[in-house]
Amino acid sequence: MELKRVVITGLGAITPLGNDVAATWEAAKAGKSGAAPITHFDASKFKTQFACEVKGFNAADHFDRKKLRQLDLYAQYGIVAARQAVADSGLAEAENLNKNRVGVIVAAGIGGLHTFEEEAGYYAVNGAEQGPKYNPFFIPKMIADIASGHISMEYEFHGPNYGVVSACASSNNALIDAFNLIRLGKADAIITGGAEAAIFPAGVGGFNSMHALSTRNDSPETASRPFSASRDGFVMGEGSAVLVLEELDHALARGAKIYAEVAGGGMSADAYHLTATHPEGLGAKLAMQNALEDAGMKPEDVDYINVHGTSTPVGDVSEIKAIKDLFGDHAYKLNISSTKSMTGHLLGATGAMEALFSVMAVKEDIVPPTINHEEGDNDENIDYNLNFTFNRAQNRQVNVALSNAFGFGGHNATVIVKKFAK
Repeated sequence: MELKRVVITGLGAITPLGNDVAATWEAAKAGKSGAAPITHFDASKFKTQFACEVKGFNAADHFDRKKLRQLDLYAQYGIVAARQAVADSGLAEAENLNKNRVGVIVAAGIGGLHTFEEEAGYYAVNGAEQGPKYNPFFIPKMIADIASGHISMEYEFHGPNYGVVSACASSNNALIDAFNLIRLGKADAIITGGAEAAIFPAGVGGFNSMHALSTRNDSPETASRPFSASRDGFVMGEGSAVLVLEELDHALARGAKIYAEVAGGGMSADAYHLTATHPEGLGAKLAMQNALEDAGMKPEDVDYINVHGTSTPVGDVSEIKAIKDLFGDHAYKLNISSTKSMTGHLLGATGAMEALFSVMAVKEDIVPPTINHEEGDNDENIDYNLNFTFNRAQNRQVNVALSNAFGFGGHNATVIVKKFAK
């Protein structure tokens, strides 16, 4: 069976750097940080009091009051980003569109945490006296698949529809699923990506208890500093990135613009620890290797790696070990960058966000930077002869970009995109 080619025809984003793709990409190229003191709740008693929140997002501009009762914040972000991506692609207006062959796969690592927190909190305070009294929308607001459901209903897309949950690898897994379904001929197009909104007491407190978050409260904008010796944990982010993946002939037949082509995807498991990456990066290496094999590529074909690069002491080192082991001498010819230094860690949405950055790098031949690295702030376990694209974006030919996402539970997923050529 000959596999079909899959291209990217639409992009949408609601992020800590901007509320659309253009604003987000311009901020990323400029090396801007999305970190600031938390506004979603009073964090003054938390170890971490800052995050990369979405800014200037007014839900009432996008949804009526009745609809808002049904939507957790993570789903709001996902739906709006999907609307942008679908509009950008022109898919919904395509003539003779077979909606039975258009799907939606939007991932979340956590889902409606704020909704769960509110409902469980209300019962904890009032339940003993009043008995159980839950919002009828509690469950359908909270569950991690529901953004996909809302998007499919809005457009009447009847193709494959579900969510993916694999912690911080979730939206890379969603992209790989969408890619495979289309190239196997099971769908003509799939709206895919991720959404997350966990910057609330349970999210921040939970990660604080694991000592996973940076506590650089005196300087939020410089707190996410991947590959620097002074890194002390990740900065939580929120938002959504959504891509429209489409079978090539379907896209060409309707005259769609094409950003890039999806070349391959690879997955693996560390099978090592609940939260820590394998210290030698074995799972990360296997995911990248599997993606290259899937794409029919050699390591030397890759120009840019958007690394998982969370700014944690262990994770950054293990990923670099994996890259050096797999890419060998070519590792020194690559550009590497962690855009989490600007957006923070969007958890289940992070893979899609970084895939979007990888697409734009391929489209414009610009590698976004890893910000917040100071001269001399070097970790003896990291090879600084590698090009980490520190502090400034770099212009270079980017024919092939590889994007990594790793999640608690040892989940690893890698996506490869390349310049489109007929």
